[in-house]
Amino acid sequence: MKRDPPAPNNGITDSFSSFFAADKAAEEPLIRVMALHALAYCERLFYLEEVEEIRRADAQVYDGRRLHEELEKDEEAATLELASETLGLKGKLDGLKRKSGGWVVVEHKKGKSQKGAPWPSDRLQVLAYALLLAEHTGQEVKEAVIHYHADKQKVRLALDQEAALAEVQAAVVRARELRASLERPPVSVSEKLCRTCSLAPECLPEEERFALTETDKPQRLFPADDDRRIVHLVEQGLTIRRDGEQLVITFPDGSKKPLPGMNILSLVLHGNVQISTQAIHFCAAHDIGVHWLSYGGHYVGALSPGAGRVQRRNRQYQALQDHPMQVQLARRLVEAKVENQLRYLLRTVRTQTDLDQVPQVQQGLSELRGSLGELHRLGEAVATSELATPPFEEILEQIRGHEGRAGRVYFGLVPYLLKLAPDDFLAFQGRNRRPPKDPFNALLSFGYALLYRDCVAALLAVGLEPALGVLHTPRSTAYPLALDLMELFRLILWDIPLIGSVNRRQWQKSDFEITPNQVWLGLDGRRKAIQLYEGRKQEKWKHPVLQYSLSYARTLELEARLLEKEWTGQPGLFAKLRLR
Repeated sequence: MKRDPPAPNNGITDSFSSFFAADKAAEEPLIRVMALHALAYCERLFYLEEVEEIRRADAQVYDGRRLHEELEKDEEAATLELASETLGLKGKLDGLKRKSGGWVVVEHKKGKSQKGAPWPSDRLQVLAYALLLAEHTGQEVKEAVIHYHADKQKVRLALDQEAALAEVQAAVVRARELRASLERPPVSVSEKLCRTCSLAPECLPEEERFALTETDKPQRLFPADDDRRIVHLVEQGLTIRRDGEQLVITFPDGSKKPLPGMNILSLVLHGNVQISTQAIHFCAAHDIGVHWLSYGGHYVGALSPGAGRVQRRNRQYQALQDHPMQVQLARRLVEAKVENQLRYLLRTVRTQTDLDQVPQVQQGLSELRGSLGELHRLGEAVATSELATPPFEEILEQIRGHEGRAGRVYFGLVPYLLKLAPDDFLAFQGRNRRPPKDPFNALLSFGYALLYRDCVAALLAVGLEPALGVLHTPRSTAYPLALDLMELFRLILWDIPLIGSVNRRQWQKSDFEITPNQVWLGLDGRRKAIQLYEGRKQEKWKHPVLQYSLSYARTLELEARLLEKEWTGQPGLFAKLRLR
């Protein structure tokens, strides 16, 4: 027979009634008992999950969920959800049973015991459940059992209510302190605990240790790839709706294509593509990004996340009021961009020996080297405080000036990299945009729009505010921080593959819609450009500082996380991307 849970008891012992009595008026939200488990495991894990509301379900989490689903099918099992304003806690017991007239808390764990003993986080968890159950029944709970399924150990704990109350009270006090703080706790647990943590890809603890010690290369806990894919919807007249746990794409001819939700990272809607309210709700609930682009490739907007990013954005705002930090970050961004442009041009000159004798090429390379030298000098001046009262806005303008001059030099040399006749329809005579006037500029703009979308998505995934940038000035047409992040990737993710595809004669005039005043990519051209761009993102490369390999797609998010570490964690790893 399935046992009925005990009936509630309104009587509360004196020790419980005094517990947090002063705090009850504050009406703080109750703390999950599982959150105390995270707190005992790692304070940063607690902060990420409970304060910043970052949660990720990895294979171990799903295994644990399956275990509990199986347990709940057992007719002999008895679970109970409890909450207590007095304790400031809420939680669901895995099980409970009667023994010698008293109640016993039962907890199930998928993993192994600590050599026959409970792990500290598991112990704190059952203490909290025991206190909740004791308040609920009015009877002291003197025993708990933790069942570790991996090594088939049943660990029994004799409980002392007074000691348990003191231990749980201290944990709840610390949890409330962390809730009230804007600062993430430092990485303070062992590497072994980090390796088994589901939030290691968000926390990047090994990268922090590496930045702090600068010894061995870090163990990579950040995934090299994301199994989910970005779906671009470019055919006009498509509709998207939800059907259970999948999205269904309906084409204008009536044909349909189902897409399992678990396989989608984000949807990119180009032009006249409709998505139902139910589908948007599904995407929001399953962390699927939705981004809208105009038919001409202009970025319109994205499905915005909820309010769980308040702490991260407050820290970002405070950090970017630090003018020396802003200047150094801006300088590092421009330095990375210019150095990569120079390296790419030098590499091309080495492979195309005829360019080595072109005066314009040599002059351009010399100017880029000069800009790099000036950027380095500016960085040293700010770092060593050579200026008593540094005019930071003036220095920022100098940095922007070097970026602009280097960009003009670089695009002035791009025609020498293209193996085209002067009258070729893709011949490039200089950068123009808003709108692009020729096919090559149309390709540049469309690829940069795809990259801009990815940069916005990466910043939103990390929880940063795209409107608060370091290099680009605020304006209403684009997010400054997304434009900042783009500077690291324009050349790597679009210029290089685009120039290669043009030189391989992969484009036809029919790929474009050409008018006297503007050039667009047609449907086939869009598909070809998306395929080229997304293919480039899946290529692997080795990070020059962290020394582990990952896809360019993952590198976008990694750089956004390394940027956040400039003010939350260990600085110094952002904007280190360099072509080899």
